Amino acid sequence: METIRLDKCVAQNYGCSRREAGILIRKGLVTVNGVPVRDAALKVSGADQVRNAEQDLEVVTREAPRYFMLNKPRGVITATDDSEHSTVMSCFWNEAGGLFPVGRLDLDTEGLLFVTDDGAWAHRVTAPSRKCPKVYEAELENTADPGLKEIFAAGVLLRGEKTPTLPADLEILAPNLVRLTIYEGRYHQVKRMFASQGNHVISLKRIAIGGIALPEDLLPGEYRPLTPEEAALF
Repeated sequence: METIRLDKCVAQNYGCSRREAGILIRKGLVTVNGVPVRDAALKVSGADQVRNAEQDLEVVTREAPRYFMLNKPRGVITATDDSEHSTVMSCFWNEAGGLFPVGRLDLDTEGLLFVTDDGAWAHRVTAPSRKCPKVYEAELENTADPGLKEIFAAGVLLRGEKTPTLPADLEILAPNLVRLTIYEGRYHQVKRMFASQGNHVISLKRIAIGGIALPEDLLPGEYRPLTPEEAALF
């Protein structure tokens, strides 16, 4: 019978990170077959009764698709393997194989990234026809021109492209800080949009995809499973 780690079982049920699940376990708040367990690495299966705070938890083995959100740190590449750089998969060292990133973030871009082993789900997230909104916060080299709101809302023809970008929503948060929502995923799109208007993106962070926002308490390099409700949005 297939098994999974106890901390993964708890994380899947509560939508928390593995680190948070480990804290609950080490406090003795989780029981397996009626016995308090403090070993987060203990393997459990569907035949075991896992409980937390008098509530039965479902033991989901790897037969079920897995969906994660990662707060991608800067300096790691969005790939499963690379000969020069660490990849986002290095953040998942204690997970089984088969996972891959959904879409991509540039090497120097941080923020929300989905990771899964469900190819059909990944396609629904990234399919251009779905026009899934992606929200970024960008620090700019120069003060943001208020006129960019109308320019981006009308679409921008980027260098080397034959069609303009889809209408995008720009919010100016501070003189050099903006929030941009785009509905497609062209190569270096956010950076190229601002560059086309004579400005330069100093730092970039994705904070939301679809209806899922990056939690403020999920630190760079940390991840947690998506809740069933979150995964069902796509």
